Amino acid sequence: MPDLLLELFSEEIPARMQAKAADDLRRLVTDKLVAEGLVYEGAKAFATPRRLALTVHGIPARQPDLKTERRGPKVGAPDAAVQGFLKATGLKSLDEAKIQRDPKGDFYIGLIERPGRDAIDVLAEILPVIIRTFPWPKSMRWGARSAKPGSLSWVRPLHAITATFGLETEEPDVVKFSIDGIEAGQTTYGHRFLAPSAISVRRFEDYEAKLLDAKVVLDPDRRKDAILTDAKQLAFAQGFELVEDQTLLDEVSGLVEWPVVLMGSFEPEFLKTPDEVIRATIRNNQKCFVVRDPKTGRLTNKFILTANIEAIDGGKVIVSGNERVIRARLSDAKFFYETDLKTKLEDRLPKFEQIVFHEKLGTQAERIKRIERLAAEIAPLVGADVAKATRAAHLAKADLLTEVVGEFPEVQGLMGKYYALAQGEDASVAAACEEHYKPQGPADRVPTDPVSIAVALADKLDTLVGFWAIDEKPTGSKDPYALRRAALGVIRLIAENALRLSLLKVAASALAGLSVKPADAEKLPSDLLAFFADRLKVQLREQGARHDLVDAVFALGGQDDLLMIVRRVDALGKFLDTDDGKNLLAGTKRASNILSIEEKKDKRTFHGAPDAALYSLAEEKALAKAIGEVTTEASAAVAKEDFAAAMRAMAKLRPPVDAFFDKVRVNDDDPKVRENRLKLLNEIRSATRAVADFSKIQD
Repeated sequence: MPDLLLELFSEEIPARMQAKAADDLRRLVTDKLVAEGLVYEGAKAFATPRRLALTVHGIPARQPDLKTERRGPKVGAPDAAVQGFLKATGLKSLDEAKIQRDPKGDFYIGLIERPGRDAIDVLAEILPVIIRTFPWPKSMRWGARSAKPGSLSWVRPLHAITATFGLETEEPDVVKFSIDGIEAGQTTYGHRFLAPSAISVRRFEDYEAKLLDAKVVLDPDRRKDAILTDAKQLAFAQGFELVEDQTLLDEVSGLVEWPVVLMGSFEPEFLKTPDEVIRATIRNNQKCFVVRDPKTGRLTNKFILTANIEAIDGGKVIVSGNERVIRARLSDAKFFYETDLKTKLEDRLPKFEQIVFHEKLGTQAERIKRIERLAAEIAPLVGADVAKATRAAHLAKADLLTEVVGEFPEVQGLMGKYYALAQGEDASVAAACEEHYKPQGPADRVPTDPVSIAVALADKLDTLVGFWAIDEKPTGSKDPYALRRAALGVIRLIAENALRLSLLKVAASALAGLSVKPADAEKLPSDLLAFFADRLKVQLREQGARHDLVDAVFALGGQDDLLMIVRRVDALGKFLDTDDGKNLLAGTKRASNILSIEEKKDKRTFHGAPDAALYSLAEEKALAKAIGEVTTEASAAVAKEDFAAAMRAMAKLRPPVDAFFDKVRVNDDDPKVRENRLKLLNEIRSATRAVADFSKIQD
């Protein structure tokens, strides 16, 4: 079957837009093909700085013929309705229509036959529409000042369109269409400088090979591999190693069509500046990679750049130009760093009194005071020194007002650590200045130093409680204040450091420090706890646990110790994976279902202790005895926080529960016996609640 080759050749496409644009092109074209009945075999899109390309193979040469039935008006309908039906279906008279009977009457049915068109004609129709409506995040129009600009809106001026369609064994045809005077054809162009001449292409294999000869690597992944491999080898040859950066690699590969990797250097004196500042300077300003010494782990005075041209002089001029710019940028960074060192962190804090954190939550200075107070309260709970935690909270945000962080926001916190160490602060205090932002994502590490933990928890809980108090909660996919991330951070800090913490008490303490008082202040901590429960479900689900088990544990009420919840969920999950667990769950569910039916029927509940004198069967007595023993044993285990032992105790209920349902008829003819047995079923439900609410667990 024939293949399609499409290329849109333009001025430079911003690197950040290329991957999505290629995916959009593939999706839009293939969706249209399928909608037109042209089901293809495969498709792949590519992007370089100057072109979007798409190959779709295995497209049928022709659309299938379509036959559809259209229901018309009732027999005997007004002439206007009949004429409209005939015009819509293309029928000459009602004699060509069928009559269909249904309960509402007899209706005319018209058979519409639409012969399929050649696929190349369909492509000539759909491709211009896709190009004109392409979803660029930003686009432009262009044209001479003296002339009216073209009607096409594109990311950058579009110069040429290549569109061919045909079998591999034959000369392909051009898909004929034009946009703003640009005729689709078989002509493209190679590298802007190394091979700018026109190239005539036929199909994808021919197109990709000729572009490679013309110094254009079409596949972005191939460009990335070439850059990464050459950069590693270049660094290794000098006895160094490349500091890999996937985000930078993605960007750089979108800036070049023919990657040429070169190494430059800068003066060793700049290495007195922190490595992270050097890396941010070189990365942000020149899109270059940095290199480190594997022996020391510190950066060296080398960098690696990716050029888009093979220079006659081996790249000396290119390297020299980059060195000149990097030298100037590093000089600025060094100046910023040295200037920052002249002012102590605490001396910067008064400026926060003029900076609003949120109009309803006060200034940054007020927020820092709240974090200090909360960190001091949390410190004893996590084994941190109160004075150090208070000092760390006092200084943690100060680096936001430094020159380096102003220039490179991504090093906030980290620079706070460097400045704190430089002014002689305790190592734990300095570490907390960096680590109180952590963890910022699922891949980010969790602080383990108690001082860092105290400040990190205080920072995140103040944020959560504050925005809850002013009713700025996340809704749907919107979370402008990253409250979900803050909650997950709290969960990870507690769980991974095995911390015993009452979230309700800490949230209430954080609320007490706010100047704004919500109308439902008493409800806020429990409402926030429900939010943590939802986040915990997400966290546990990512770890392979069942989210319904979290519901089962939280349903017991008063569960605000996240570490114990996690441990209880873990033990419950392991128990339910056993035969005893599965069968006990089934028995408990059966008991709950019977109770629900009978309670609804009788319009009452069956709480209260059963009357042992009414037990007439051995299975009743055995179940009642087992419930008493298991409840005592499981409760004692839960009190000792030995949830595995509590589950083992629960397992002892399985045999008597099974025997009860096998031998005992709950709805006995004697009303008193029936009521007593329903109370016994309620005892099963109550006994299992020692570890979880089994009714919340999905089968």
